[in-house]
Amino acid sequence: MIRAYKFLLRPTVRQIQALGEMLADHCSLYNGALQERRDAYRHASKTSVKYGQQSAQLTEIRTFDPERQGRWSFSSQQATLRRLDTAFQAFFRRVKAGKKPGYPRFRGVNWFETVVFPKDGDGCRWNSTPHEAVTRVRLQGIGHVRLHQHRPVKGRVKTVSIKREGRRWYVILACDNIPAEPLHATGAVTGIDMGITHFLTTSEGTHVENPRHGKRNADTLAEAQRALKAFPRRGRGPCTTKHRRAVEKVAKLHRKVRRQRLDHAHKTALCLVRDYDHIAHERLSIANMVRTLKPKPDPETPGAYLPNGAASKAGLNRSILDAGWGVFLGILAQKAESAARVLIPVDPRNTSRTCPKCGHVDAQNRDGERFQCTSCQHIDHADRVGAWNVALRAGLVPPDVA
Repeated sequence: MIRAYKFLLRPTVRQIQALGEMLADHCSLYNGALQERRDAYRHASKTSVKYGQQSAQLTEIRTFDPERQGRWSFSSQQATLRRLDTAFQAFFRRVKAGKKPGYPRFRGVNWFETVVFPKDGDGCRWNSTPHEAVTRVRLQGIGHVRLHQHRPVKGRVKTVSIKREGRRWYVILACDNIPAEPLHATGAVTGIDMGITHFLTTSEGTHVENPRHGKRNADTLAEAQRALKAFPRRGRGPCTTKHRRAVEKVAKLHRKVRRQRLDHAHKTALCLVRDYDHIAHERLSIANMVRTLKPKPDPETPGAYLPNGAASKAGLNRSILDAGWGVFLGILAQKAESAARVLIPVDPRNTSRTCPKCGHVDAQNRDGERFQCTSCQHIDHADRVGAWNVALRAGLVPPDVA
């Protein structure tokens, strides 16, 4: 299995300054390579510059600028150029597919937060031995940086990434060959139905409440954003101290909500994996579910539009994104793989409109959270009916058990 470990770094004041310089120099390299590609395409008869050509120039760049580019790892700089090349490949792929292209943009210092070391031992060294009291990671140009290792690292370390989040620094280890840790079989199976009122409902009728972290912190976040608007940035000049502090406060609140959502997803997924051997869930396309409705032009009045329910749909989209279904299902898949559990995705269409007793499908079967079949008059909770239909489609329970 492949897993990533994320640990909090505890650098000294000088190391924090050096880490910031490392990010700034890699950002400068990224922007310079992007500028070279733009100039070559515009002024040299639409010539394309590839990653191999730019990587071959690194030796000259490091010799010409030893104070900035020469002090950092050659492999990490190659990873930065490869990152730009990946952005261009995605751009051309979207162009061929007829989608919105999204041409790669220049990165500001505050929008370039990660430096990747492609191989442990090349520009970086992960030093984690059981007998040492303090765990450190060695980085070229920075030295040995202390970190808080809250759990053991298993498998083989492949890549090491240094990431800045606000004023905190993290090291991310991508590892492979991680052994599975199968749990004891329980003999229990379930289907789960994702929702808004309840975060999920199992086929046994157990509800997990939706914490609504985004909604609970909405007022505090709105106040911080109003404070940010009170200190606008003027032009492209340097930010004022008040503006920078307001930006940091807004970002800190967003990170808090993200951590709360991740914590809830991890704990809920762990409970499911411990209790059930087979888990069925809906194969949700969240990107399509939160898509904005297209406007409806009024044929009788040019320039006017008919009501299309966009306001209510926007509220639903906000609730879906706040629930974090995609994050939860990804975490559930990882934990199920590690525990040797079976995860079964099924077609989500009409799961809450189909009667689990007689199989009758009708939009009138569901009225809010109440389900009553218009054919056999079966009555149940709508979310539990959806979870039962998910389990039925996965073949986990026989039809006559519902």
